[in-house]
Amino acid sequence: MKYFLISLTLLLFACASFPKKNNLESISSHTPTVINPYFSDLAMDYIYKAKINFADKSFGGIFVIKKMGPEHHRVVFTTEMGNKLFDFSFIKNEFRINFIPHEMNKKILINLLRRDLFVLINENPKILNQYRKTGDSIFLETKLKNNTYFYLTADERLHKILKTKGSKDKSSYIFAEIENDHAREIKIRHKNIKLTIDLKAI
Repeated sequence: MKYFLISLTLLLFACASFPKKNNLESISSHTPTVINPYFSDLAMDYIYKAKINFADKSFGGIFVIKKMGPEHHRVVFTTEMGNKLFDFSFIKNEFRINFIPHEMNKKILINLLRRDLFVLINENPKILNQYRKTGDSIFLETKLKNNTYFYLTADERLHKILKTKGSKDKSSYIFAEIENDHAREIKIRHKNIKLTIDLKAI
C-alpha cells in the first residue's frame, strides 16, 4: 500500500498542469489588444545579427523580419556576404518556403524554424486563461498550432514566451533590451532539442 501511494503521488505530480505546478493564481483581467508588438510595424525592417545552432551545425549571418500586411510576414536569413540561407513567408495560416539551400533543407529543422518563427511574429493569439504569480509576471495561456504557450508580461510588456507540455516548459523565447516595442535581443532555447537561436539588433 505504501508503494502504491507513493506511485500515485508521483503520477499525480507528473500529470499536474503547468499553472498548478508553478503555483499560479487564476485571475480575470484586461487583455491587451496586441500581446506581441515586436514585429508589428509595417514601416519597419527588423534587422538582426543572428546565430543559429542546430545539432552539430552552426549558421551565422543577417536575419530580417518584415511585416508585409495583416497576418503576413517575410523572414529572410542571409550570410553577411548576402547569400541566402533561407527565405520564408507566413501568410495567415500558410507557410511558404521561398528558398532554402540543400544543407538546411532538413524536414526536422524546417518544422522547428516554422514553429519558432510563427511564435515570434504572432501578434495577438487568443487568450484562454490568465494567471498571476505573487510578485511576478502575468501569465497569459494560449494555444498555437495545438501547442500550449504561456506569454509572460510585466507592466503589460511581453518579456518571455514558454512552450509547455503538461507541467513542464519545453521551449523559451526571451525578449530583452526592449525599446519602443522593439526587442533588440531575442534568445530561443529548447529543452531536449539541439536548436538555439540568438538575435541581436543591428
